[in-house]
Amino acid sequence: MSGGDSERKQAYFGKLIKLLEEFPKILIVGADNVGSTHMQKIRIALRGKAVLLMGKNTMIRKAIRGHIQNDPALETLLPHIRGNIGFVFCSKDADLASIKKLLTENIVSAPARAGALSPCNVVVPAGNTGLEPTQTSFFQALNIVTKITRGQIEITNDVPLIKEGDKVGASEANLLAKLNIRPFSYGLKMLNVYDCGSVYAPHILDLGGDVLLKKFSAGIRNIASVSLATGIPTLASVPHSIVNGYKKVAAVALEIPGYESDITKKLQAASAASAAAPAKAAPAADAKAAAPAAKKKEPEPEEEDGEMGFGLFD
Repeated sequence: MSGGDSERKQAYFGKLIKLLEEFPKILIVGADNVGSTHMQKIRIALRGKAVLLMGKNTMIRKAIRGHIQNDPALETLLPHIRGNIGFVFCSKDADLASIKKLLTENIVSAPARAGALSPCNVVVPAGNTGLEPTQTSFFQALNIVTKITRGQIEITNDVPLIKEGDKVGASEANLLAKLNIRPFSYGLKMLNVYDCGSVYAPHILDLGGDVLLKKFSAGIRNIASVSLATGIPTLASVPHSIVNGYKKVAAVALEIPGYESDITKKLQAASAASAAAPAKAAPAADAKAAAPAAKKKEPEPEEEDGEMGFGLFD
């Protein structure tokens, strides 16, 4: 190893350790098919918000293992250092959701190259291709049904050309190039989020505050229910235990003859008010029920035909 390489490695180790000490949050990103020019644009977009650092996985692991004694929580990062990855270092107060949005917006379209793995399904839409009839051999090689319309090749139906994960063939790549279709888009893909010793999936960042609050409240309710059922007190169950105890004490106090206190007086007043409410509501309901009955008029008797003053044979 030359002296220059050793110095560069030591400088990289020092920079990585400094970033690990300064930034408690890290976005682990995949950088497959991201070119140097595209990477530079992403660095510029992140400037002032986060710091992007790439490097060899062996060097990253070595630097982290050497720094674990100072920060044992970094050990959770080691299983996720595989493949072509990089680190986006974020400050403690950084909005990770906004940084994730910035990364997803910085993507570029790319043509399909022969031999590459397709990151998505590719469908060739039906319609006029603008190609001359002499080039039908490309479509015939891929079993794509076409017809000639006004001197140009037209695809009759949408054609699923490449499935996600399949290798792009030479015929598919040539056809997409002739149709000027750039089906792929590349950028930094978020793989995991490291936050003060915890590692979680990036889709967690898409959860809003209301959703997190509901999930947290549901968890607290479950803990309180289990604690009350088992008789093991916890911070979640203590308020419920106090309220239940208060109810039992109040019930006993109300049953003792001649015992009065501010609490019992309030409870007695509340009980009397709740008992009086249905009694007041009953006459009102009767009055409402009687009103429609009063409005009903008895049907008038039908008038009978009177005698006309002559008999049938008069």
